[in-house]
Amino acid sequence: MTTLNALPRSTVVLAQLLERLESSRQPVDAHQYRHVASRLAEALADAQADAGLLLQACRPAAELYENLHYATAGLCRSPLEAAMRAEAAARAAIDAARRKPAATPPDAALGT
Repeated sequence: MTTLNALPRSTVVLAQLLERLESSRQPVDAHQYRHVASRLAEALADAQADAGLLLQACRPAAELYENLHYATAGLCRSPLEAAMRAEAAARAAIDAARRKPAATPPDAALGT
């Protein structure tokens, strides 16, 4: 069974750091974010061990992995059912917005 211990500790730490940056309520420096993401991308590319468990545990790392391998794998790590539900909800919201009559500006209602 593959465990996170099979990966270099630095790879796990980079994934955790990326997750913290993504979930931060404080503004994050773009240079710092790019640096962490590129270091993690390099680590995932060089990983001798299977990173599957890490990618399951850390959504930002999984998204980075998908982006790196999109040409050959597409969104292979994204749950298809959740993506389909999100797309259906977005389409329904767009359709509802299209059906809703345009709001009358306050000045137009007063006849001015």
